[in-house]
Amino acid sequence: MKLVVVAGTATEIGKTFVGAALARELRGRGVSVAARKPAQSFVPGEGPTDAEVLAAATGEDPHEVCPPHRWLGVPMAPPMAADVLGQPPFTLDELLAEVTWPDGVDVGLLEGVGGPRSPIASDGDTVSMAEQVNADLVVLVADAGLGTVNAVRLSAAAFGARPVVTVLNRFDDGDDLHRRNRDWLTKEDGLAVVTDVRDLGDAVWGRMDA
Repeated sequence: MKLVVVAGTATEIGKTFVGAALARELRGRGVSVAARKPAQSFVPGEGPTDAEVLAAATGEDPHEVCPPHRWLGVPMAPPMAADVLGQPPFTLDELLAEVTWPDGVDVGLLEGVGGPRSPIASDGDTVSMAEQVNADLVVLVADAGLGTVNAVRLSAAAFGARPVVTVLNRFDDGDDLHRRNRDWLTKEDGLAVVTDVRDLGDAVWGRMDA
């Protein structure tokens, strides 16, 4: 199994939307995909949770994607939400010990929370999670508009030498700023950047197949 960590430059940037779209794209190519989100926080009653969206895309049960006791109904970073709810603190080791993968999976998608350095546990964030699981690839989801170059540069650099493919979410080819941001990141910074799910599928599977 190849392990892909899905990260974002910030919260509410579209990590789960892109992760689910990638899962559907890969499955459409005959690739077996599973998704996991070690912990999730959310506003109760405000539509499907991240685990439910990912589960719908991979054909899994939402409680396989995220264990029920890690569903935290407070819109804060998971360790903060747990504290508000009176739950004991948890470590990254404890979260990852609960992550299991089905047999025969080609690609595992492991989604973080917030931005690269947003805490997912009392002692870890998405960067440290990618390091601890030795992820084969990071899919970094970013906005396409103002502030994109700075956000992508800082976020991609946080993952060090680990391979990163950046997705400019909500990219509009008719928007001059969106095009210039893409071109700057690819031509000036030499980063791998895609703007739609088909190209993302090509980029991910191409690196997995190499």
